[in-house]
Amino acid sequence: MGGQRTRTARELVLGRAEDVRRAVEALGEGAAVAHGFGNFYAMTARADRDVVERVNRIKGRPAAQVGSVTTVRARVRSVFDWTRLPDQLPRRQIEDLMEELFTLGPFGFRGAAAPHVPPHLTTVQDGVNTVQLIGPGYRCPSNGFLDEALERTGGGFLSITSVNRSRHLTGAAHEPAHWRAEGVAEDFGAEPDVRLLAHEDEAAARRRHPHHASTSTTVLSFHRTAGHGRSGLPALALERHGSLSADHTRSIAANHGFALVVHPRAEHRLPARTYGA
Repeated sequence: MGGQRTRTARELVLGRAEDVRRAVEALGEGAAVAHGFGNFYAMTARADRDVVERVNRIKGRPAAQVGSVTTVRARVRSVFDWTRLPDQLPRRQIEDLMEELFTLGPFGFRGAAAPHVPPHLTTVQDGVNTVQLIGPGYRCPSNGFLDEALERTGGGFLSITSVNRSRHLTGAAHEPAHWRAEGVAEDFGAEPDVRLLAHEDEAAARRRHPHHASTSTTVLSFHRTAGHGRSGLPALALERHGSLSADHTRSIAANHGFALVVHPRAEHRLPARTYGA
């Protein structure tokens, strides 16, 4: 399917300054914005507890389900508590790894949460209070939207989730994230608290990320070590096997001195959504 198509009257377009401004205003007033994010769609909102709970309910999740965060390049490091980084994982190497993976495209990381990250956006794993950061990658025009939204809210991060209905509503084992705006509109277009900020050209968005499947991001965790690989290098855990393959992630991690251990729940890669003709 080509990237250009007929748009609805309510649909805003990522990369158009006036449309981005309108989406930012809506977000500032408490709405969620489903927007182009790398090569698929994500739903971003203010990080306030009541907003996160409302977005969870819109998706059909339990209201108290812990959310993830997103931010822009200059603020990525501020999300984490680097004093809790295990000694076997040098900070400079972790930061360089993050930089390379975000330069390549959308990705996610779990690390020790900075003290200012609120409890509804953190979860304790292995005795560590952690936060999950999901970024669109530096090639995505959504960075301009996120930057303006952060200026509007005055915070260092926003809440983020995938654009899909919860399995509690669909009955499916897993409902993949949307990568077409018309699918987003079909599922969420009638929601008064959701705005759609679509990729201007979805085919071009996918071409910008040739190594990524059109599904939720792969997630690496560095709040603890996952032992050592066969090479003897300290290992990071692949917590979720999403858009970037485990093999590709492993090769990039090795460039920075890390092995990769696949968590049992990440043995199967997340599927991409399929659409009818």
